[in-house]
Parts: sequence; C-alpha cells; structure tokens
Amino acid sequence: MKNIFFLLLVSVVQPALAQTKLEKAITSLENNYEQEKVYILTDKSQYAAGDQIWFKSFVFDGYNRSALSTTLFVELYDADKKLIDWKTVLLTNGEGSGDFKLKEDLPEQIYFVRAYTPYMTNFNEDFQIVKTIPVYNPSSTKTLEIAKSTDWSAKAFPEGRTFINGVPTKFAVRLSSNTSLPENWSGKVIDTQNPSVPVTNFTSFDKNVASFTITPASGKKYQAIIQDNAGKKQTIDLPEVVNSGVSLQVSSSKDGIKYSLKGINLKQQLQNYKIVGTINNHLAYRANINQLINEASSLIPTKISNGANGILQLAIFDEQDNLVAQRLCFIKPNNLKIEKADIISKNLKTTPRSFNSIDLSPESYFKNYTVLVSENDGNNTPEEENLLSGLWLTGDFTSKIDSPAQYFSSNANSEALDALLISENWNKFDWNSVLNGSVPSIKNNSQKFLSYRVKPLKNNAMLKDTNVTLALKLGKNEPTVNLFKTDQNGYVYLDNLSFDEPLSVSLFVNAEKDKESSTDNLFVTVEPLVVPTPFKGNFPTTKYRLVTAAANRKLSTTISRAINTQKNIKKTENVDVQIEEVKLVGKKKDPKEELDKQLSTGMFSSINSTIFDFVNEDQHVGGSNNIFDWLQGRAAGLTFQRDNSGVNVPYIRGSQAKLYLDEVQTDPSMIASLPVTNIAMVKIIKGAGLIGDAVLIYTLKGNMKSKSNESEKATQNNNLAIVKGYDKPSEFPIEMIDNDSPAKIENDTRETLYWNPNLFDSDYVPPRIKFFNNDSAKQYKMLIISFDEDDNLLYDQEILK
Repeated sequence: MKNIFFLLLVSVVQPALAQTKLEKAITSLENNYEQEKVYILTDKSQYAAGDQIWFKSFVFDGYNRSALSTTLFVELYDADKKLIDWKTVLLTNGEGSGDFKLKEDLPEQIYFVRAYTPYMTNFNEDFQIVKTIPVYNPSSTKTLEIAKSTDWSAKAFPEGRTFINGVPTKFAVRLSSNTSLPENWSGKVIDTQNPSVPVTNFTSFDKNVASFTITPASGKKYQAIIQDNAGKKQTIDLPEVVNSGVSLQVSSSKDGIKYSLKGINLKQQLQNYKIVGTINNHLAYRANINQLINEASSLIPTKISNGANGILQLAIFDEQDNLVAQRLCFIKPNNLKIEKADIISKNLKTTPRSFNSIDLSPESYFKNYTVLVSENDGNNTPEEENLLSGLWLTGDFTSKIDSPAQYFSSNANSEALDALLISENWNKFDWNSVLNGSVPSIKNNSQKFLSYRVKPLKNNAMLKDTNVTLALKLGKNEPTVNLFKTDQNGYVYLDNLSFDEPLSVSLFVNAEKDKESSTDNLFVTVEPLVVPTPFKGNFPTTKYRLVTAAANRKLSTTISRAINTQKNIKKTENVDVQIEEVKLVGKKKDPKEELDKQLSTGMFSSINSTIFDFVNEDQHVGGSNNIFDWLQGRAAGLTFQRDNSGVNVPYIRGSQAKLYLDEVQTDPSMIASLPVTNIAMVKIIKGAGLIGDAVLIYTLKGNMKSKSNESEKATQNNNLAIVKGYDKPSEFPIEMIDNDSPAKIENDTRETLYWNPNLFDSDYVPPRIKFFNNDSAKQYKMLIISFDEDDNLLYDQEILK
C-alpha cells in the first residue's frame, strides 16, 4: 500500500500539527516497518508420493506486488522439520514459480512448504507462509486421517477492547483448536448473579466466530456459555466492567468506514484525543478532537485506499498519547475490487483426449496470467484458502483461521468477517513499542538478485589488494574475462546477478616478473551471500493425524488416479529406455561393471547397489557444487538433510548413511569439499552385510579421466568453482496421449490438465490456454490470476462446461 494521507476537517475534528510522541511514532512506522507477505498457489491440494508439486508464488508489500525483493526461498519439510528440498526462486514484479519432484518412497504424512524473502527474516518468523501439503503413499505403514477431536477453546473480545458501564458493546466470540472446529455452535450470556435468565443468545456465523451485543452494568460479572453441536460446553468470563473510558463503534459500507466515539467519565471529555488509521503500517487517516465533547463520529471515505479493499486499523489515543482503544475493520467487504478475465472465444469438448482452447483478449490491460485448469469431478467443496484470503487476511495474521477463503466468496457474510476482525490484533507492529521509540533491527536488507563473495588463494595465501582475473562462463555461453582487484581482506564481490544456468568462475593471476603464469597453485571458492535462513519455529497444527494403515486400505479416488497417472508417465518414458536396451544387446562387457571391479574390494561389493560411472558415462556434473547436490533425487531411497553447518547429510530410508571416500569412512564436510571433477564412481549400498546403508565415493586413479570433464571441457584444477543461481522451473507437459502410442496408455487420469504460471500476451497471437482432456472430464475448473501495471487484481475462478 502506497503512503496515503487524509485529513478530516469538521467542526469538532481538526488535523494534529505538533510533533508529539505520536507524530514521531507515525514517522517511524512510515520509515521502518515496510513488510512483505507471501501467497503460494499449488496446482493441487493433495499429492501422492512420486507426484510433482507445481507452485506459483506471489509476494506482496501490503496489497501491491512487492518491489522490495527479487529472491524468494521456497522450502519443503517433512513433519519432523527435516528439510526435504528447497528452491531459490527469481521474483519478477513480485511473482515467481517453481516445482518440487516428490520421491516415490516419501512416507505418507503432512509436509510443509515454507516461503520467505531474505528481507522477511528481519521480522517475526510467524509471518512467513507455511503451507500444509498432505502426501499419500499406499506403501506406507501409516496413513493420514482427519482427526475427530472435540478439543476447542473460546475467547470473547469486546469491540475496541473496552467494556464500559452503560454503553452497548458488541462482542466477538472466537473458537480455536489444534485440530478441527465444530461445524455449528451457539451460546448465551449470563449475569452470574442471575444465571437462569440469559442476558442474550447467539449462534455462530461459521466455525470461527459469533457475535452479540450487551449493555453492561457496573458491579456485575458476565459469562458466556458456548456449546457445540456434539454437546460439549465451555464457560468463559467476559472482561470486568469499568466505569470510565472510551467506547469505539465501527461499521463499514461501500461509502466508507463510520466510527463513533463515546467518552465516559473522562476529565477533559474527548478533547485532544486523536484518531489514527493505518493500512499496512502506513498512515491512511489522522484527526484530532479539539472541543470539550463526550461524543464524536465521522465517515472515513473509501478514497483513503483509492477504493481498494483491505484492512484499516483504527487506534484512539488520549491527550497524553496513550492508546485507549483500537479496532480492525475491512474496507468495502461487500464490494470486492476484482476484475474478471476477458474471454473472446472458447473451444471446449468433453470427449476423451480431445483438444481444448480458450482465447483471452489481447486488448486487455492485463498482460501476464497465471492459469490453472483441472478436471471438475462434480464435488464442488468450497476451497479453504486462495489468493484473496492470503492477500487480505491470512498473510497479515498468525492465528489459525478455518477456511479463510469463505470471507471473500460470492456468498460471503460481511458480519462474520467483521466479528473475526474484532477478535484479531494487528501484530506487525505494536503501538506501545513504537510510541516508546522501538524500531525493528534490519540485518538483511533487500538485495537485487543474488550476490557472491569470491575468495582467491595462491599458495594457500590470501591475495589482498591484488589484481586478479576472473573468467565467468554461464552455461554453454562463451566465457567473459573480467579484471578485479581484491579488497583489503582479499575478497572480490559479484553483486546483483540473475541467472539460472551453472556459472563457472575461473581464477587467474598475473605472472610474477620473469616467471610464467600458472594455475597450479591457485584456488578459488565462491560463497553465496543471499542464503536460506534455518527455520526456528514450529509448524502449525493440522486437522490430520497418522494412524496405522489397514491391511485392506482403500485409497481415495484422487490419490488412485494420481498413482495411475505416474504409471502412465513411466510407460511413456520406458519406451525410449527399451529401445536403448535393444541397442546394448551383443556387448560382451559392461564398462560400469569393469570399473566397479577395478575400484571396489570384496567387503564393499554388493549386488544390492546403485552405481554411477563418471569414467565411461557423461554425468553432466557442471551445475553441481558438490557430489551431494548432484545425487539429489537420483537414487531411490536416498535423501539429504542439512546439518547445523549447512552441509547435506545422506539418509537412506530415513536413517543416516555411512560415508566412505575410497573405502575409508569419512564425514560429510570432507565429501562436500571434494571437487566433483575428481570423482570416478559413486556407489549406493542398501543394507549390505557389515556395511549396512552407505554412500561410497571413489576418486580417479592412474590415467583415468572423467567423461563429464571431456564433454564439458572442464578443468580439474582448483582454480575453478561452479556457482548455482536461481532454480529454473520445469516445463509443464502439454501433450496428447495417443491411443496408438506404443506406451499403450489405457486410462488417462490426469487431474491437472493445464498449468502455466506465465502466460504472456503476445503482440501477434491472443493469449491462448490450450490443453488436452483426460478420459473422464466433463467439466473443467479454471483459475486465472493477473495484475495490471497499477496492481489491480484479476481473479477469475469458474466451472467450464
């Protein structure tokens, strides 16, 4: 949200002019509290082990796409907080995309996707998005089920946070649970002196909230008794009734937000009280009351947000700048500012494997789209979360909200959203802390793209204040030669780099007088300066629990279809493999077997092993920092987890594997520092005799040469370092499965039919969504998201028939 300023000028309210403590606090908010939030869209809500998770990330600064960050880290964790995989995502106008390939032996459980920019690590970790991903695996001994729990608790929140004698006060009742909330619940308010006669009754709007209004009397104690549809009850105390203070009442309409203040037993009535409204930590409204009055009200017009939706935080301060009341409210809840896609033509069929297309208008203000098309199976269960709830609600609050998307649906209840906001606090800053002069400590500034620190060494000595030459080669491009001078500490810095191909950094130093130039004694390392931050908190609780799987376990239709789709993909891939195997018939010796015999001794020989031959086969190691990076996802059952020093440690079937270098047991840091170009063979052994689970690394011997080095013209000198940049997203396959294909695909069960996180508007052809039907879809679910240059939102979700 851009910095918006509005002054209310009526007879009893005028702008505040003095540079008071409050004025200084507002200035501090403007200068020090810029914060980002992330929403992650995935192509499905649940997955089977072996699936691919396609994701699109949106990073916002307030309600606009963020211009602060160009880098996003997206991490995949298991339920034990072990890092499974992570991606470095390039952000363009606050948007970026990627994918995770799930291993087939991934245990069935809840997994978590964490996403954050480096700048977000300056603030509370709770505001980093953590998305829950159920992953199913029929081979697991444990299975997921929705917990049937009645464990919930309730709290009551008065509007404005005040409860004053004789003043009608609106309350929100909020339920919370570590698992699931009851479908329906209701309650009553009682005076403890006369409990048999309810003061008022209330019924829940949804699983989260209800509201009621009462007028309290001094000296009385009130309680709310809540009962769910299963009969469970809980009694909670309402706040103590006070005899003085400020009552704040707020209502929102399409014209603006109306607030009313009432002062009770105040020394100077409401004179010199201040009303401050902020949107996303920026000042949006400010006024002073300059007369001796006990009541004041006004309408804050929607122009404070340029007519856009969002949350306004109203705070009331007394004459000494003490916070005395506050309230959150939503701007225009019944008039969401959302555009729809301009579709100019549709060619949709429901016959199996038919070609379908949807053309969008090339004349739209929206030029870049995120599009998802899936089969609609007729079970139109309301979605639990979406971009709208992430943008306007959950991205700004850390409390657990059940099905937040409901508050922005076509049949949303604005009273329910208002009650929810009465029960919430804006925790991205605390007024009392800001008034006392506290500011967040910014340790990680927003950097443009990626930066690296290069450490050149000659004869194991740092080269300080020395001219060095770095040859930079990106992917298969020709190298560029660059002259640098190291700083007083001996480093060279490469700043603001944006690339997704392997970057080779080679070091050269000018020869000393009367000596030939040589790279024999040169060594170079490259350290990334934009790096992930370890997760310190706890993952959110979920509605799922793991139970022992039944012997005759029945899979859901969705997961059965996902597994069948994986089998279809393998059938297609195996066609080429079988052709290659035919070519190998007639070979007398297998070079890989010969290499294994040459390098391995009897104790380390096992038929239950996977071998990677670097001497006879080109393994394309150029983009890998070390052998652990290269091994990621290449051997079934082999996974990696980072230790405290950031080094990947291999695990086989969940247990840490032993590591051997030339059949001598070693530690992960030793292997991580070994140049990949020096490796002859890697062997993965599972449960073999005395060795057990192990990863064996063999280095080149005698006249051996690496096939990868030959093909990539790489060097084995230590004056070379390979740098990994942004992760390049995989390309979503858009293809028709032919009935005459040798793969013999009998049943096409794909759920995601089209995924494109970057559908551009071409100058020559209208943006076209094109996909092939599966064998069963009769209806399609389509989601289109876009932003124009002014960050107006297009969000179009519909069922196509």
